[in-house]
Amino acid sequence: MKALSTLAQSVRASTTMAIDTEFKRMRAEGINVIGFSVGEPDFFTPEHIKQAGIRAIENNQTKYTPTPGTLSLRQAVSKRLQEDWGLTYTPEEIVVSGGGKPILYTALKTLLDPGDEVILPAPYWVSYYELIKMVGGVPVVVETTEESGFNLTPDQLRAAITPKTKVLLLNSPSNPTGMIYSRDHLEALAQVCQEADLYVIADEMYSKLVFDDKEFVSFPTLSQDAKDRTILVNGASKTYAMTGWRIGFAAASKEIIQVISNYLSHSASGTCSIAQAAAEEAFGGSQAEIEAMRREFEVRRNYLYERMSQIPGVHPVRSEATFYMLMNLEELMGKTLYGVEIHDADDFAEVFLKEGLVAVVPCTGFGAPHYVRWSFAVSMENIKEGLDRLETFLKNA
Repeated sequence: MKALSTLAQSVRASTTMAIDTEFKRMRAEGINVIGFSVGEPDFFTPEHIKQAGIRAIENNQTKYTPTPGTLSLRQAVSKRLQEDWGLTYTPEEIVVSGGGKPILYTALKTLLDPGDEVILPAPYWVSYYELIKMVGGVPVVVETTEESGFNLTPDQLRAAITPKTKVLLLNSPSNPTGMIYSRDHLEALAQVCQEADLYVIADEMYSKLVFDDKEFVSFPTLSQDAKDRTILVNGASKTYAMTGWRIGFAAASKEIIQVISNYLSHSASGTCSIAQAAAEEAFGGSQAEIEAMRREFEVRRNYLYERMSQIPGVHPVRSEATFYMLMNLEELMGKTLYGVEIHDADDFAEVFLKEGLVAVVPCTGFGAPHYVRWSFAVSMENIKEGLDRLETFLKNA
């Protein structure tokens, strides 16, 4: 048999899913494990959104829809962007697909030719790196520091630009760091992008989950130039606890959206009609339950940070948004825990799951090999128990 695609074989499995798979295997065997790995809200989809999906079935909204999404859903997205951030996008400047990954993939496919470079600040969401490679692009990783709030600096951006650079992929609020960029910082980055004529893919999937009354600034609101060069990516999964409904969207110029739609029409095609009807209610209906979920996440963030700060050997990075928190493992590097020498986050996560019975995500695949990610999209009871286990795990090692 002839060889499989070299490009396809170069794509690595998701480290997030790998840990979660082992966690689920252990749990299925009756082992009392606690998971803090996969990032999805532990809340149910709000009732009024579920009812919109049910009505869609009852009203026989079960046919193909236009590839970019139903007009009414795109109008609802347009309304939400206007009310939340003051952004004006017409329905023709919005495209919907089955989650954030298909949108990111087609956005990259729209912008890149083989060999084009994408600047990717680290730590980064594990799929970014692979998605860039999958479309023939070249990820150019720029390491940021905990001291800088894991923010890419304008000088770092300038230094990373080459004649082949085409895109800056910016994630704020960030998965896995939970950090956001300030307005001043974004304006400085936007100036560099304008000078170098870079496109920006702004992944703002966690934009409604911000804590401490901090200001979230959507990148395309900075200026008309910033808006013109940006593909804004967002969706329903995190904000509305709709992960299984699979709804993501992009907003950009009409020209860019048309190319994305053309690509989708021959690949993923249109999005589930029932999910679109539910998402229309999510974006266009009451937002009250969203704030209730955000407040609960903030309570959990506070507890997780304060309690973890008291545990010797590790220290947390106080997240500003999302439902993630990084735990710094620097003090454990080179030490032996339960017979395993810890070289990176993979080593720690494996032994912590086996001996501590807690699943966290090693950030080696996120470009941060000395950190693990905790999701606090779990019950307070599990957070307390998980931290008890962490304390015991480290004390008895």
